[in-house]
Amino acid sequence: MGKALYIAEKPSVAQEFAKALKLEAKRRDGYIESEEAVVTWCVGHLVTMSYPEEYSPSLKRWSLKTLPFIPEEFKYEVIPAVAKQFGIVAELLNRSDVETIYVCTDSGREGEYIYRLVEQQAGVHGKKRRRVWIDSQTEEEILRGIREAKDLKEYDNLSASAYLRAKEDYLMGINFSRLLTLKYGSSISDYLKTKYAVVSVGRVMTCVLGMVVRREREIREFVETPFYRVIMNAGEEGQTFEGEWRAVKGSQWFESFDLYKENGFKEEKKAQELIDYLKDPPPVTAQIASIEKKKEKKNPPLLFNLAELQNECSKRFKISPDETLRIVQEMYEKKLVTYPRTDARVLSSAVAKEIHKNLNGLMKYEQAAPYLQEIAGFKSHKGLEKTRYVNDKQITDHYAIIPTGQGLHALSSLSGVSQKVYDVIVRRFLSIFYPPAIYQRVSIVTKIKGESFFTGFKVLAEEGYLKVAGIPGKKNEEEDKETERALFDGLKNFRKGKILPIQSLAIKEGKTSPPKRYNSGSLILAMENAGQLIEDEELRAQIKGSGIGTSATRGEILKKLFHNKYLALNKKTQIVTPTLQGEMIYDVVDHSIKSLLNPELTASWEKGLTYVANGEITSDEYMQKLTSFIVSRTQGVMGLNNERELLRFYNKAASFYRKSGK
Repeated sequence: MGKALYIAEKPSVAQEFAKALKLEAKRRDGYIESEEAVVTWCVGHLVTMSYPEEYSPSLKRWSLKTLPFIPEEFKYEVIPAVAKQFGIVAELLNRSDVETIYVCTDSGREGEYIYRLVEQQAGVHGKKRRRVWIDSQTEEEILRGIREAKDLKEYDNLSASAYLRAKEDYLMGINFSRLLTLKYGSSISDYLKTKYAVVSVGRVMTCVLGMVVRREREIREFVETPFYRVIMNAGEEGQTFEGEWRAVKGSQWFESFDLYKENGFKEEKKAQELIDYLKDPPPVTAQIASIEKKKEKKNPPLLFNLAELQNECSKRFKISPDETLRIVQEMYEKKLVTYPRTDARVLSSAVAKEIHKNLNGLMKYEQAAPYLQEIAGFKSHKGLEKTRYVNDKQITDHYAIIPTGQGLHALSSLSGVSQKVYDVIVRRFLSIFYPPAIYQRVSIVTKIKGESFFTGFKVLAEEGYLKVAGIPGKKNEEEDKETERALFDGLKNFRKGKILPIQSLAIKEGKTSPPKRYNSGSLILAMENAGQLIEDEELRAQIKGSGIGTSATRGEILKKLFHNKYLALNKKTQIVTPTLQGEMIYDVVDHSIKSLLNPELTASWEKGLTYVANGEITSDEYMQKLTSFIVSRTQGVMGLNNERELLRFYNKAASFYRKSGK
């Protein structure tokens, strides 16, 4: 009987497989071997796509005459730095005593691609091939993955989409970067007074650059508009509350041209006229026209996918998405959490049935112990599969990021920030077993001389899941709770028709606000939602569609934009802004291949890859569309003669950098 060969993506993962299999094995150079099995590893990518000069030496020199470059057959080569490991792996894959190959690279599109390239380059034939697909690196999950491993052919569509993604990035990058550099590079370098300028273009990268530049220009062009609100302070001394005037139906100012919106005036003198009208005659009193009290539920949020976790860590700890992925990947490899490169925010029904194992394991995590005792009392883990946190239809490759309840001995070896990230993941996970938070919301309408003032506030009545997750935005929680409670208690005596003394009527100046700049986390979320930054967490979950890039690549794309100096990152605040060079690149693309800046189009390419992975369209259909896009856009740019016109846009952008000294 032949041997089984297990091939992992990294040495550390291979080690975990060897441990789970309990092999009495000897460590060799680049692999581990026992009587019945061999375990080996890649070190990330071992094989890559060849540069154009490998097709023809003439292609080394950049020239418009050689564009578009679309080879009929693509060439691949071993990466020189890892050639030794490739040689070891290739020899093992082709060994006559190896009967079955277990593919144990990361369970996702990129992991599939890493193995398929190695197999292709090594010329492997006539072996049984099984795919191990796992969600964490616990011993139990590794053994389940091996036991349930499917024929590798079942993943051929996923492999096809991986090859296409690489071809698409390669063809767009090479063709459009060469095309725009040859056409506009000298105008950029002349303007910036640099030796040369490469216009680096990427399917996802250029689109993200466009999102940031457009946002910066919206902020620049924003004109601040002042407006004036009228605020009353009503009630007895020590128990007052504020109300805001609005020009609702019945008001003398209803639909007046003097209004900015229904709650404010364009001019301060008009607001003063309202106050003068209300104050005559003194003393001023208000009557309660209506009072409404209702309870409001706030459910625990959905679990973390990578984008949501990156956004949370950017806000809380001011760390980049790339750093968050590095931290959570390390935790995955130490068995602390499940697979990080996931887009799902829910669990599978199979995992939900076994969730008690994760909860039991977390008893060893001191910070979780008191909450776990309460969860045991709620017995909420028993009906988890019936909740919104479990949905098999919303999972493609992997379920949400949750703690495994294992590997806790390794927690102390992690950095302080990594431990905080782990705690955030644990708290989000435990939250789903808690009841909703319940707020008491109060809405009061008071009237003075027929003019309406509106008051609304809410008080936390029952903490629910906020006990574990924390109350958002509260620093002096106890103090705030006391103030809210006192006011709420005072309202118990309020009834419709009650007359209240007015302590003051004042003008409050407001100003319209420009759009917010992206930070590294909100930019990742905007990428996930095809260029829309949706602040509301619940709404994001409802309208989630096809994103720009994937959970595995978004952080890396941002890193490349910072490295190219197209975008700048403030490390303290994580705020992302364009550089002058970045804006010039944007203007070049905007006046040559404008569609590269369109988030919806970029997302549609990603959706097309998903269709290939699902077997809904063929690789040939996708390639035809891609080839047509590259040929038509290349020909279009070659016919342009707009270098001088761009100078006007360069000057406009540069004026802002001269002012700020950037």
